Amino acid sequence: MKVKNMIFVILGFFFLSLGMVGIVLPLIPTTPFLLLASYFFVKGSKKFEVWFKGTAIYKQHLEEFIKERSLTLRKKIMINLFSDTMIAISFIMAESTVVRVLLVLIVLYKYYYFIFKIKTA
Repeated sequence: MKVKNMIFVILGFFFLSLGMVGIVLPLIPTTPFLLLASYFFVKGSKKFEVWFKGTAIYKQHLEEFIKERSLTLRKKIMINLFSDTMIAISFIMAESTVVRVLLVLIVLYKYYYFIFKIKTA
């Protein structure tokens, strides 16, 4: 296995772990971490991609999103609350006006994307 592929697989397991923690802790969003895990498994190894897509975690949390390209309103709210919290921390800590404006633009684009590009199931 190439070093690049190994790194992708390791990142896949890292984000899978974060996603599994998000199942238990409501403050951590599950879906984005599992999407990242899926991405890294696809890039890293066909074997791990097939394994991940066969797991109950994938089927319960991602399969419908991948097929339907939609999220429930609850999932959309949880993802946005978590990301808003992280961005707010960065906004408070940033001293640069340029960085703050960039963070506000990111938040605006994020809401645009979640409202108009991702269907609500």
